[in-house]
Amino acid sequence: MARPTAQVLALLELLQSGGVRTMAELAERLGVEPRTVRRYVSHLVDLDLPVESVRGRYGGYRLAAGYRLPPLMFNDDEALAVLLGLIAGRRAGLATATDTAGETAAAKIRRVLPPRTADRLDAALQSLAFTAEPGDFPAPQTEVLLAVAEAVRHHRPISVQYTSGDGRRSVRVLHPFGLVNHAGRWYVTGVDPEIGEERTLRLDRIADARPLPGSFEPPAGNDPAGHLLNSMARAPYPHAVSLRIQGTVEQIRRRLPASIAEVREGADEGWQDVEIRAESLDWLPGVLAALDLPFVIERPDELRDRVVALAERLAASARRESARS
Repeated sequence: MARPTAQVLALLELLQSGGVRTMAELAERLGVEPRTVRRYVSHLVDLDLPVESVRGRYGGYRLAAGYRLPPLMFNDDEALAVLLGLIAGRRAGLATATDTAGETAAAKIRRVLPPRTADRLDAALQSLAFTAEPGDFPAPQTEVLLAVAEAVRHHRPISVQYTSGDGRRSVRVLHPFGLVNHAGRWYVTGVDPEIGEERTLRLDRIADARPLPGSFEPPAGNDPAGHLLNSMARAPYPHAVSLRIQGTVEQIRRRLPASIAEVREGADEGWQDVEIRAESLDWLPGVLAALDLPFVIERPDELRDRVVALAERLAASARRESARS
């Protein structure tokens, strides 16, 4: 028979899976009498773990939110999922400025694992390779991210201390609509209530975020991720490109995502109007060729010249015979 301590930990693991567990279910899973279950629950309560008794026909016990995190028990699959999540999060820019938090969390999990499980996880992590290099992403402060998230959830205005890309500092008021993580960076989308214009701010440039009195109503059909991508596509760049492409929006989006291009239904059936703001035109001829769809370049003429030059180089290469016998 399992020792009482092991049984108490088994009870905690059952409660951690969520929901209300009936007395009959717990007694059956632990292989003990109901009065023994009550004794085990008393042990958990003595350890300051927030176990609640739920009365009624479907009553029993459940683990409530407490003032501290109770001991967690993971099986092999759960431990591997948590560790892989921490690794992937750091590489994808999902960490906060307190970068050591992920490392210390992983170390705590690794330290308490049984030797066999730890060895198997080490083998998996040591064998793991990534096709992309880890990104050096700017991370927001933990308190800023949590404060903004809370304001988004409760529709509360916030005051933020913000530093723009050119180094100018300001205090801004924002009605935040949503948090978005894109390409390793955190953004908050919303509206400046003083001028009624939409704003997108990078969280790593916010030094402080404080809730303000009052509330606001988010717009119908609120889509923070879509707003972010559209604002990126409309951002001012040296080159304004206008195209007409014959194909569906889905076909065009395979090569020109929303963060790069605006796509609208054209006047001619089956054709789409595409607007692109680009820092450089060097990459566009290859992308247009990869689309494998008919297109018309409306502006700039420089792009048309570059596409013609690429076509001539490709044709010359295709006609070139191999020097090998």
